[in-house]
Amino acid sequence: MDRKAKATAADESAATTPPKLLTVSDAPAGETRSLERAIGSQIRQLRRRLNLSVADLASAAQISTGMMSKIETGQISASLASLQSIAAALSAPMTSLFAAFEDQRDCSYVKANQGVVIERRGSKVGHIYQLLGHALGGDIAVEPYLIKLEKEAAPYTAFQHAGREFIYMLTGVVDYRHGDKVYRLEPGDSILFDSSAMHGPEALIELPMTYLSIIIYQRDRP
Repeated sequence: MDRKAKATAADESAATTPPKLLTVSDAPAGETRSLERAIGSQIRQLRRRLNLSVADLASAAQISTGMMSKIETGQISASLASLQSIAAALSAPMTSLFAAFEDQRDCSYVKANQGVVIERRGSKVGHIYQLLGHALGGDIAVEPYLIKLEKEAAPYTAFQHAGREFIYMLTGVVDYRHGDKVYRLEPGDSILFDSSAMHGPEALIELPMTYLSIIIYQRDRP
C-alpha cells in the first residue's frame, strides 16, 4: 500500500471511530470495580466492626497475615476455602463477602419542588433549606441545598461545620461573611470556601433571596 492509500485508510478509520469525550474536570478517571477488590473491601469493613487487626483475623481463619493483607487489598483471588474460613472467623455468612460487588452507582433524583425540607440552625432565623439530593454511600458526603431567605429572615454568621461549601447566588443580594472577610453576592456570583471557618449571611441587601449551597465533607467511619 502506497503512502496516499495509507493516509486515506487512516482518515477513514479516524472518521468512523467516535471521539473520546472528556469533561473539563481534573478528577481522575473512574476505577473499574473488580470482584477481588470488592470482596477485600467487605472483609476489611467486617473486620473493623469487630475491632480485629489483620493479624487477628488471619490467625482465626488460619491464613498467613501476608495473604490476608493481599486478600483485603484485592491483590489476589482468594479460594472458596479461604473465603469460607474468613467468613467463619467473622461470624458472617460467606454470601455477605460478595455484598459490595455491584456495578450500581449512586444516583439521587428529585423532582421540582419535591426536595425534603430540612430543619437546620438557619431555619430558626427564617432560612428555609430544601435538600435536593444526597449521596447514597461512599466516603464523601455531598449535600446540595436550595436555600430561601424570606422577608422575615435575619442575618446569621455563626454557621460552622467540617468540609467545603459552594454557594451559587440565584436571586436577591447578600453580603456573605467567611471568617474575617465579607463578599457581596448577586445573581450569578459564586463562592467556594472552607466551611470550618465561621460563615453566613451578614447583611440581607435584597429579599427574598435564593441560592444553591453544596456542602461536601468526609464521612465519619466506625
